[in-house]
Parts: sequence; C-alpha cells; structure tokens
Amino acid sequence: MHLPNETTSFIGRTVELQAVEGLLAADRLVTLTGVGGVGKSRLALRAARRAERHLPDGAHLVQLAPLRDPSLLGNVLLEELGLVDRATGAAEELVAQWLADKRLLLVLDSCEHLVTACARMARLLLDAAPGVRILVTSRQPLGVLGERCFEVDPLPVAHPPTGADAAAGHGDALTLFAERAAASAPGLALDGARRASAAAVCHRLDGIPLAIELAAARLPGLSVEELAERLKHRFEALITKDGTGATEPPRHRTLRTTIGWSHELCEPLERLLWARLSTFTGGFDPAGARAVGAGGPLPADDVMRVLDGLVAKSLVRCRADDAGGTRFSMLDTVREFGAHWLRELGEEHATRRAHRDFCRDLALRADAGWLGPHQIDWYNRLAADHANLRTALDFCLAERDGRAALEMGGALWFFWFACGFAREGRHYLARALDRCHEPGPERVKALWAYGLAALGQGDLDATVRIARMLREAVGGPAAPGAHAAAYLEGAALTLRGDQRRAAAVLDTAPGSPDAPGGFPEAWLLIKVTRTFVHVHRGDFAGAAEHADELRAHSERLGERWLGAWADYTRALASAGLGLPGETAAHARRALEGKALLHDSLGAVMAIDLLASTAAADRGRHAARLLGIGQRMWQAIGPAQLGMPELRAARAESERAIRASIGDSAYEEEYGTGLRTGAADALAYALAAPSSA
Repeated sequence: MHLPNETTSFIGRTVELQAVEGLLAADRLVTLTGVGGVGKSRLALRAARRAERHLPDGAHLVQLAPLRDPSLLGNVLLEELGLVDRATGAAEELVAQWLADKRLLLVLDSCEHLVTACARMARLLLDAAPGVRILVTSRQPLGVLGERCFEVDPLPVAHPPTGADAAAGHGDALTLFAERAAASAPGLALDGARRASAAAVCHRLDGIPLAIELAAARLPGLSVEELAERLKHRFEALITKDGTGATEPPRHRTLRTTIGWSHELCEPLERLLWARLSTFTGGFDPAGARAVGAGGPLPADDVMRVLDGLVAKSLVRCRADDAGGTRFSMLDTVREFGAHWLRELGEEHATRRAHRDFCRDLALRADAGWLGPHQIDWYNRLAADHANLRTALDFCLAERDGRAALEMGGALWFFWFACGFAREGRHYLARALDRCHEPGPERVKALWAYGLAALGQGDLDATVRIARMLREAVGGPAAPGAHAAAYLEGAALTLRGDQRRAAAVLDTAPGSPDAPGGFPEAWLLIKVTRTFVHVHRGDFAGAAEHADELRAHSERLGERWLGAWADYTRALASAGLGLPGETAAHARRALEGKALLHDSLGAVMAIDLLASTAAADRGRHAARLLGIGQRMWQAIGPAQLGMPELRAARAESERAIRASIGDSAYEEEYGTGLRTGAADALAYALAAPSSA
C-alpha cells in the first residue's frame, strides 16, 4: 500500500470517479484541472485507490506542493518511490529505468508551480515505461502530447429553495456542509429554515469544497442563518467594488473571497501567525511554530493558544505523527494567502531568516545527538521536516550565505549518508562549497559530508579526491580531523577491492577519537571498514575482534546505526569461522537495526548473508531470500555495491542453493521473493525457520 489513508469522509463524485477511471483505462496521462480547493487531490487519491486493484505494482502518490526547486523533482520521485539513491546517474533516468518494467499508476499531486519540470518528467517516464500511467493534479494542464484533461467542477449545489420547498435543499455540497458543520458544532441539525440557509451558503460558495469547509468552521460563533447573511453581504460588497477581484474567474474569486473573509474574522494575532507559518513547507511541529511564529506582539508562550484558534477555524490542520507528537499543515491555497499577507506586512525576509535559523538549529542538534540513544527519534524528526530543510538550504544559497549553508549541510552528514539522501546532499553541498571558500570548521565539516555523500553514491573517484582535500584542510595525516580523510579514502579502496592499500590508509588515522575536531563518527566508521578489510583478507578472528569492539562502543553510546554495522561485520566474521548459527543470529540482529532507520543498503546486505548461511540446508528459504534481496538491490543501485568479494559470495550462494534443491525449485522460490512486498519481505527475512 503506497497511498495515504483518508482522514475525512469523501462526499459524492460518483460520476467524476467513473469518468476518471475510464480516462485512465484509455489514456496513460490524465490531468485533473480546476480551481484551488475544488477537490482535485481528493478525487485523484480516491481514483488511484480504485485503479491500484488492477495494477500489479499498485499506485504511488507523489506530493509536490512542498517542492520549490524543480531541479530536485527527480530526487523527490526517488524518495517517494522508495528507491535508495546510491547511483551517480541523473535522478530522472534512474526513476525511468526502475519503472521500465513496472505496471503502476503514478499520481503527481499539485504540479501547477512545476509545470515545465513535470511535463518533461511525464514525457520521459511515459516513453521509458510502457506499463506506467500518470494521474496529475494541477491548476493548469501540463501541455504534453497525448495528455487528457478532466476539469474537476465544484460539488453540485441545489438552488436555495423557497416557500413550501424550504426544507428540501439537497446536493453533495450541502451534504459536505452538514458533515463539517456537525464536526464544528456538535449537535447541530440542519432542518427547516436552517437547511435552507445552509443551502444558500453552499450556493453562495459555488460548491467549492474548501470554501464550504472554511465557512462551516465559523459555526461555533455564528448560527447557520447568520453565516448565510454575512456571506451574502460579503459577496455583494465584492461585486459592487472596483478592483482586481472583479476580473477574476468567478470560482477563483469565490475562493479568494472566502479565504479573505476567514482572514478578516481572525483575531489580529491569528492573522500574524497565519502569515508567519506560511513560510513552512511540508508542515511543522509545535517547536517550529514557536520558533518562527513568535516575535513582536506575539510572545512564544502564546503561540500555541493562537495556533489552536487557527486549527479551530480549519485554516490549519493537525494530525498525530508516528512518534505520538503533533504535526500541523496548511492547504496550498491557505498558505499562499498567508504568504501574500506576510509580504504585505513587510516581514517576509525576517520570517524566512527565522525559519532558516530554526532548521539550522534542528540540524545542529540532530548532529550532536545522532551518536546517542535518541538516534531513531532524530531520524524521524528530520524525515518529517525534510521539505523544510530543503527550503532553508535554498534560502541560504539564494541569500549567498554560503557559510550558513556549509554549516547546515555539514551537520546533516548522517542524513545524506545514512538515511539514503546522498544525491541531495551532494546537490546542496557542492553549491555551498562553491559559494564559500573561506577556511574554517564549517568548510571542513562540509567537505566531510560531501565525501560521505559521494561514497554513498558509489562515486569512488570523487570520494578519494575529497579525502585528499579534507586532509589538506585539516592540516595533514596527524592533525585532528584526519580520521575523516582516512575513512573516506580507506572505504573507497575497500569498495574497489584493494584491501592492502585500504589497510595502509586506515593505519594512518590517529588512534583516538577524543581529539578536538576528531570526528568521533569517522573513528567509528574506520572500525567498520577495518572489519571489512579483515574479512576480505581472510582474518576472521581479527574481524570478530574489531566487530565486538565496535558493538561494545555502540552500546555505550546507545546508538543503533553503527551497532547494526557491527552486527553485520560480526556475522561475516562468524561465517568465515564456520559458525552458521552465530552468523544467522548476528545477521538478523543487523537487519533489525537497519530496518529501524530505513537503511535499505544495510538491510539487503544482511539478507544476502542470511541467504548464504541457509544455502546448504534450507535451500528453499535461501532462494526466496535471494529473490527478496534482488528486488531490494533493484531499488538501490549496483548489486552488491559492485564489490568483487560480495558478488562472488552471492554467486556462490546461488550455486549452492541450485545444487541443494534443483533449478526448478530455485526459480519458483526466487520468483516468489521477487514478488514479495517490503513489509512481508522483512518479516520473512527476520524469521528463523527450523527447516525449508
């Protein structure tokens, strides 16, 4: 399942759903157009749910509203499709390659601010992947040859009834109003004259769902009759007033007027907070609201009280996050109104700087806490604020504040390297390093992060080049920080299969992680790499010793990421020592740790090792594990990282399994593994079968 759950009821749209379903059956690119707030996204999501039942590879939703830089569109697609970004080719090409043999529906939601980039992407994917269909939502068509457009109209509205029919108002718009009114004012019943007033409200708002929801949110303070009367006066005033609003299409004017009326009905501090919070992309949490929203007449202690008022008026939406906290967000049209008001207040630059400072502080605190007991919490926090981190880095670079971009990009080294965003890290760090050449700790940390991102993509030449630049920047092989350069070069040599030179480079690193500027994470990563070197040189006892030391250090810190690498390398050592039971136990522990941090690379390497361990006596289980692993490698990049040792081990596993169970059984189980979804694959790999 790749589609989010719906959080509110879906009203009507039976005819539209049938029409979109028919278009998707006949055409490969369908674009839902219409005014903001008309319900394009909800209709697309519901249509995708119906379509995915008939597609072997399901449907994927890619929400583009938070994206501002069109050059990162390919990166976002990689992320949303669950592809691990560990290759150096163009992101768009990698997406196209992965989709080439898939049969799925790709939903690109909110494309109006990225029309050119989305049109180019759609054409590329349709040409490369004949089994892929694309459903787009946008306020304007993409303009791609073969595109079929479907305009989403507002919900049907019955004309306000009069006389004897006063209680007979009906229509989907009224149904929506009734449901949202009941949520806003519990116990409210729409009967008699009140129902006629509600129908008048829906008619006045042209059946636009967002406008209806905003109006219904006013009911705790107004009766339905008062709401209808005030809306009438509001729109009559607009019609008789000269200005730009009179030249807008009626539905655009309706929504703009409704949001404007909601704005006028807000308290002054609510308007101010609304404007400031429009700086966020992809949502925010209470800490972010206070950091960016406070200032001047709005003290930090009052922000949440004022924010509660915006939530009550349906201008801000809130939901519980996976960690049990609260995340807030605005719909695009509401956020755009707030951004306009922020400019009118003359606060745009100051608020964007506050947003930048909040994100930079978040990155620095995450860096400080990464090698500790809250590592998983930090991963989840940064993943939730990923769009905001992009926005803040874009602001730094647009302001030519290279030092701030270096500081923030360097602090996010683990996000780029450990969490699968290497390409994006290189994108920002390259621009920041080019922008700011001044020596200092920020540049050193950014070079380290850039080298890790290059290593994460498998660009070993760039990794070695950055390692040498880093060694020069820190002052030589014996200087504080030399751990970092030694790790980058040593890891690159290990991946190339040159274990002798890798060992020599790693031996140049200082022996302690405690020196100032010594990059303790680099010291620990060196221990991971030393263990690999020992394994590949056949020194399994030495590998076990290094792995056990790393595991002990990881447990003292309370972290999980490096501990999982210790488990993996300890499993390799156990395999070399001829201890299959220990190998499987360590590999499963590694897999558990990698799964917690969504580290697909570490997870698939552990799965390959589990398959190798089971090859001789649990052949069917091992064959399915190889199929599961192959599916994961397809989403990561070069299988087995291109390492000669890992490729040889994988080939030997397949040979042993085929010899054990025969080619026919192997192909059957391997094929089952290839078709197994991510959650079921993980559960299967973590199980410890007694036989197979």
